[in-house]
Amino acid sequence: MWDKPQILHWTANFLYALAAVLLLYGVLFMVVHLPIFPLREVKVDGQLSHVTREQLKLIVGQHLKGNFFTLDLAQTRDAFQKLPWVRNVNVRRRWPDQLEVVVEEHKELARWGNIALVNSYGELFHAASDSDLPVFYGPGDGVREVAEHYSTYSKLLAPTAMKVTQLVLSPRRAWQIGTDNGMVIELGREDMETRLEKFAGVYSQTLAHLGVAVSYADLRYPNGFAVRKPAQAATHKPAKGVAISETGAA
Repeated sequence: MWDKPQILHWTANFLYALAAVLLLYGVLFMVVHLPIFPLREVKVDGQLSHVTREQLKLIVGQHLKGNFFTLDLAQTRDAFQKLPWVRNVNVRRRWPDQLEVVVEEHKELARWGNIALVNSYGELFHAASDSDLPVFYGPGDGVREVAEHYSTYSKLLAPTAMKVTQLVLSPRRAWQIGTDNGMVIELGREDMETRLEKFAGVYSQTLAHLGVAVSYADLRYPNGFAVRKPAQAATHKPAKGVAISETGAA
């Protein structure tokens, strides 16, 4: 090797280049760590209803370590995202001394039993809310499915002026609706939308005008449905095609 000038020349050039790169890296490392690039402003954007200014100030004070160049964006994003009402966070630097944080809050849609809240994307999150929300029940893998059907069933019931206050999905994928006037509606596992649409039409045209308080409606019949009224309600002549029973569906 020592008697081959060309190889020695290449080796020397490589070592010189490596030394230059290491020197440049060392200089840049020192420069970016100097206290001449401080973060002077943290700008938080987003439609915030539940995340408070005090919570944001606490995150900034405890987790934003370093200057404009050395701040760990991933750790900063994770710190903001641990707040209960925060769904998603985007963090980026703005030259020369600003950090921009965009926060997306959860929009509560319902309660998942007494365990958690459900957002508008059909995702569970843990936070406190005093809002009057419908309650969902179902298997652990059915959160998104229940949230999607809630929207559909609410639209189909709109002509009746009833609102969905409870929606249940059984382990066998059968559906049950509870409404704000105390009615329980059994939908079953097949043709749920068709059944509910027909029921809403009949209810609006007949039952809603009879003064009959219906406590239970079973829509799992192939050619109709059965309803039940509370035992203490007054007796009325049933509408054509609709059976009303004191003690059970008929």
